[in-house]
Amino acid sequence: MQKGLVSVIITTKNEQDVIRDLLSSIKEQSYEKFEIIVVDNNSTDKTREIARKYTKKVYTKGPERSAQRNYGVENASGEYVLILDADQQLAPTILQECVDQFEKDSTLGALVIPEKSFGKGFWTQFKVFEREFYVGEDDIEAARFFQKSLFDKFGGYDLSITGPEDWDLPLRMRKAGVKIGRIKSFILHNERVFNPWKSAKKKFYYAKGSREYLRRHPEKAFTQGNLLFRNVFFRKWRRLVANPFLALGMFSIRALEMSGALVGVIYSVVCPLSKVKHYIF
Repeated sequence: MQKGLVSVIITTKNEQDVIRDLLSSIKEQSYEKFEIIVVDNNSTDKTREIARKYTKKVYTKGPERSAQRNYGVENASGEYVLILDADQQLAPTILQECVDQFEKDSTLGALVIPEKSFGKGFWTQFKVFEREFYVGEDDIEAARFFQKSLFDKFGGYDLSITGPEDWDLPLRMRKAGVKIGRIKSFILHNERVFNPWKSAKKKFYYAKGSREYLRRHPEKAFTQGNLLFRNVFFRKWRRLVANPFLALGMFSIRALEMSGALVGVIYSVVCPLSKVKHYIF
């Protein structure tokens, strides 16, 4: 382990359209002590070819995102690990802010980095609007920056959970008394041209993992599990009233996603997860 080094772990599958933007944003960080690790799930496009222009550490691993992430951490040399998806971009000071937080507070175990969405197309504007509700919400935002030794201690992401694993690991940490902080700079999430039907299919696929997640953390059923009427929407109702068009579009998408999830729960009762088509990518 190299003290002060940040290992940036990126999971990919057929991400040639966005991976270059993410890698460029990492290279432009004000904090220079980092390594990039890309763990690809058998892409058939130019994802790995592009990634190799930015790092020598490009691996192939599957079958799911959790396994890819854990494998990336296993091959990391840093004192810290940052877990990213290929459709994200970093503000230039993010790594510096994260390291500074850990240096100021030795009791920290992980950090939340808030996100903003952007993209193109009619439906994307509603997803951007939805993301704005979640900034500062501990029930929704999940930690991505970890002390590597602590990540290892908790066994990383649970391979039995696909979808809510982002929440499960930090929750297990919190329940064990680990302190989780946050920084101010944002990760930008590229929604590309958001497709609500594709999103509903993802929720369908994630449903079985969600059932196991909510069994372990039943207290999150009404904050995270309720896709349509999350508490944050009621608490920030003035934003809904001030933007009726965006609110209507957002709830229309949420209703479709919740329908996909409910069908997935029912389907998973009679069909094992291995027989469900992998809509995750």
